[in-house]
Amino acid sequence: MAKLYFSYSTMNAGKSTMLLQASYNYQERGMRTMMFTAAHYAENGIGVISSRLGVTAAAELYRDEDNLFERIASAHGENPLSCVFVDEAQFLTREQVWQLARVADRLHLPVMCFGLRTDFQGKLFPGSAELLAIADTLREIRTICHCGSKATMVVRHDSAGNAIVEGDQVSIEKSVYVSLCRKHWEEETGRIASDH
Repeated sequence: MAKLYFSYSTMNAGKSTMLLQASYNYQERGMRTMMFTAAHYAENGIGVISSRLGVTAAAELYRDEDNLFERIASAHGENPLSCVFVDEAQFLTREQVWQLARVADRLHLPVMCFGLRTDFQGKLFPGSAELLAIADTLREIRTICHCGSKATMVVRHDSAGNAIVEGDQVSIEKSVYVSLCRKHWEEETGRIASDH
């Protein structure tokens, strides 16, 4: 039985690296994969998944209005697929998450989604919320805070290095994101005074 997988974490935990490695493993065995990434950050309308390690691969872009089931079913009908990968899965709409579940359930293709769980305000992204609710398999990818504790939160800094605590959930500007443990996130965002 094919499944819908959601691998989630904070920023800079290696999600894209893991996605690219998993897709490569299929391709190395002569199996065809289809990779998607959100159009939010695409430069010149070109889909690319890249890791901090420098590994990159071409990918299909998805936008809020896209029907991913139809796109995948069409590609699968032309040339059979073995697996579907989705990077930046937090940007999926709730309906697109259900479309991906249908890919697993009706086309019998595994779908592996990778993305952030929460935004810089500590709130779930809609795509992540739906994946946490309906994915068959959930996997946390861990990274660490500067203190050595597990990082579970993300803070967004402005150009002066100050924590941004309000604003749009999705920002295209060149903000700096840092992964922190919950304690340091609360201190950094001013939700609670520092222990120091």
